[in-house]
Amino acid sequence: MDNGTLRDTFANLYGDPAEEPALFFAPGRVNLIGEHTDYNQGYVLPCALSFGTYLLVRRNRSGNCHFSSENERKSFTIPLHALTEKKGRHWVNYPLGVMQQLVLKGMELEEGFDFYYSGDIPGGAGLSSSASVEMVTAVALNELCSLDIDRVELIKLCQKAENDFVGVNCGIMDQFIVGKARENHALFLNCGTLQYRHVPFVIRGYQLLIANTNKKRSLDGSIYNQRVAECRSALEYFRASRMLGSLTELSVETFEKENSRIKDPVILKRARHVVTENRRVLESVKALMNNEYEDVGRLMVESHRSLKNDYEVTGKELDALVEAALDVEGTLGARMTGAGLGGCTVNLVKSDQVERFMEQAGSAYHSLTGLKADFYVPGIAGAAGRIG
Repeated sequence: MDNGTLRDTFANLYGDPAEEPALFFAPGRVNLIGEHTDYNQGYVLPCALSFGTYLLVRRNRSGNCHFSSENERKSFTIPLHALTEKKGRHWVNYPLGVMQQLVLKGMELEEGFDFYYSGDIPGGAGLSSSASVEMVTAVALNELCSLDIDRVELIKLCQKAENDFVGVNCGIMDQFIVGKARENHALFLNCGTLQYRHVPFVIRGYQLLIANTNKKRSLDGSIYNQRVAECRSALEYFRASRMLGSLTELSVETFEKENSRIKDPVILKRARHVVTENRRVLESVKALMNNEYEDVGRLMVESHRSLKNDYEVTGKELDALVEAALDVEGTLGARMTGAGLGGCTVNLVKSDQVERFMEQAGSAYHSLTGLKADFYVPGIAGAAGRIG
């Protein structure tokens, strides 16, 4: 993203007085494995991406906050006294939710701010553009307003903004990886305890590649919240006989021994995915640490099958793109990533086969669905912060 172009656009929007706006960046993320385990207090293994959200911001003396985005048509001018009011289903609710939480934490807004967002995360692709917007806003205001809020507390605050203000019952994974990422590392996170470890993620001879189905989906308009409720129902079956905080506290062996308690076959499938996916994350971390990359690929494929058959959040487009990927020689693993029902797949592909992969998998996917896939070859980035 060109710094000069961003600043020129900012000046055209808000004028060009003496005070230069500060520039912040927050990455997008891709989840390597551990899907729909985060809100079940389980394990996840995401990494941050080299594309994300840029924010230019400065104080103004207008008594209003101005919000504009390169990626959204509608801009907003909101008086300071109205910053805690939700604005329909518009994009501005993500920064507004963060500001509401910061005010509750003690932020005093006596002056307004000019905000200009610009992102290169594909919208609706499941690569966490919402958490990127939230975290870049929180990190910027934390610094500019000298709030001195700990980074993990900022992460929790952003999750709460999305849960309570935006209305999406997301877990903490997206905000956590955006806020605590390390370059060239994945983040092994226990979403229940928030204990985490950075795991080196440089697979020699292979490239992380993201494929976008271009089947758009809206997280708060999807069946995401329904799956959260179904997992809670599954948990209640097991709580009848044991103290249990989450499904992910169950081992696969215990689940298989006691799952006859679940009478609803749909709820049974949802629980099976969560419990087995949690184990797949543990096995993936072990495989990465031991350089057992074929096992990483196998576990990715198993994850997708579980999301398809037990959790039922893939859909024909994601299934077609994964199958097309696995037909290409040199593909180590492929799976959907994100909430599902559209969005992206994550793939591990031999470095010298990337061009062939994009051509062959793209052609097969178009034949199966009539849609054109987009492909991204990202770097593995660090956490949100100030860059200018």
